[in-house]
Amino acid sequence: MTDTFKTLTVDQRGTIAVVTLNRPAKRNAVNDRLIDELDQVFSKPPSESKAVVLAGAGEHFCAGLDLSEHAERDPFEVMRHSQRWHGTFHKIQFGGLPVVAALHGAVIGGGLELALSTHVRVAEPSTFYGLPEGRRGIFVGGGGSVRVARTIGQGRMVEMMLTGRTYDAEDGLRLGLSHYAVGPGEAMDRALSLAETIVGNAPLSNYMILNAIARIDEMAPSEGLFTESLATALAQTSPEAVAGMRAFLATKKGKADDDAK
Repeated sequence: MTDTFKTLTVDQRGTIAVVTLNRPAKRNAVNDRLIDELDQVFSKPPSESKAVVLAGAGEHFCAGLDLSEHAERDPFEVMRHSQRWHGTFHKIQFGGLPVVAALHGAVIGGGLELALSTHVRVAEPSTFYGLPEGRRGIFVGGGGSVRVARTIGQGRMVEMMLTGRTYDAEDGLRLGLSHYAVGPGEAMDRALSLAETIVGNAPLSNYMILNAIARIDEMAPSEGLFTESLATALAQTSPEAVAGMRAFLATKKGKADDDAK
């Protein structure tokens, strides 16, 4: 099944939804409609989906805010506009579905903020990262001051914004902007393979990984440890976890019996 929107496509491949930014003539730059459609997809993904692969059509993943459609707003309107991005990217990060990003070309500005709301990132050699907002007289508004700063460090982000510095794919892997480096044209296949691996996990385990770890990182140690105990109690007692542990122990016992013969 393929659902087509104005600015993106959703292609269902078994239990994996492939969501593709589909504004290649604009380098998949983000406008209000793209945010609205991403919000729609991640608010109510296809019911059969257990993971998502997020990609960009054409030569780039996402070149950030579409300045050609920029509208002048008063301060309150700008704040609400930023919070709209925050709400959508929050749904990507914490909506409960693991999201694997297939990156290539430009991953800059709002595109970098979008990429860092995903959970696993695969980058081709053409990938480059940047935060040009400072050089344009504006400021990040899609969560970069939280997600980017926590990934590469606030000092490095400050320098990146002040100078307009960009990082290439090798730098991005070293800094944690991506998790996997692949060859040209290979990001989608690797992203789909990783998504298939992730789908094989118990659903509640995946949910806790996505929702607990980032929040525990913001807590004091004692609160974080207590939350960890709650998360493990819920995950470890799910039907899938119980069945998986029994199967593992049965296999281990069978191997031990064979070795004893």
